[in-house]
Amino acid sequence: MAAPRLTAADRIRRVLAIVPWIVSNPGVEVAEVARRFDLDPDDLVDDLNVVWMVGIPPYTPDALVEVTIEDGRVWIHYADFFSRPLRLTPDQGLALLASTDGLLSVPGTDPDGPLVRALDKLRTSLGGDGEQIVDVDLGSADPAILATMRDNAASKTEVEIDYFSFNRDTHTTRRITPWRVIAQEGAWYVESWCHVAEAERLFRVDRIEAARPTGTASDKLPVVDATTSSTFSPGSNAARVTIDLSPEAAWVAETYPCERISEGPDGAQRISLAVSARPWLERLLVRLGPRATVVDGEIDGVPAAEVGAEAARRILSRYSG
Repeated sequence: MAAPRLTAADRIRRVLAIVPWIVSNPGVEVAEVARRFDLDPDDLVDDLNVVWMVGIPPYTPDALVEVTIEDGRVWIHYADFFSRPLRLTPDQGLALLASTDGLLSVPGTDPDGPLVRALDKLRTSLGGDGEQIVDVDLGSADPAILATMRDNAASKTEVEIDYFSFNRDTHTTRRITPWRVIAQEGAWYVESWCHVAEAERLFRVDRIEAARPTGTASDKLPVVDATTSSTFSPGSNAARVTIDLSPEAAWVAETYPCERISEGPDGAQRISLAVSARPWLERLLVRLGPRATVVDGEIDGVPAAEVGAEAARRILSRYSG
């Protein structure tokens, strides 16, 4: 059975973590690199066959990265342009620091390797003190649970999990078949088949409270190739809500997937978005307060315009009692 396909972004992130480690360990065995980064050796070689095409115009041999694989070992030599001083504006340096800092979360990355040293030098050149400039934190996922998800995704076996659903504010026990672990929007997620819902589901790893491998092999594979990933894909039966936002609440349209956005005067917005569960909408409306006005929609048989007020009254009653 074929493993789930990686997105282009996942593959680039993986390659960017692998290359500097090989450069600092010339002649390392391909099998060792594959073990370190939890890859099939054939997949690793496929990635390395892309690296040697990386370069700058006119793409002559001296302007391309050189990859050599001989007798089961690999060497990578940077092109001449890598030795030239790199001049960045402060904005470019900060963007580079933020993007490459995220690479350190890729399994197998050397915590004391050249990438870390380069990031430290970049922080210093930007005039900051260590981690004060920027910190990329992919949630508080338990490393043991993260490893369990990866191991069972590789072996295609089922796992029983205790899961807290933030949207529904409920704790459930589910049996899932992990497909792959991804980092997205600042958190770790596991793409999987849920045997309770009998459907594909995406679970945040830091909300998995316990994970128990069952040892049961599964034949549940993705029904389509995973070319893109989304942390929320609403179903056709999900409630739809229309909300007017004041300019101070414009962050909502940037944070959550909206189906329609229309601009009003002075930066106000009207948005339409899908809602998976009432507790999520309640939290959002209470947080927004007077900066949001529900225009239309219904959820669980209740007009969406009443949902925020009801939630606020429940919260108030806890303090007034």
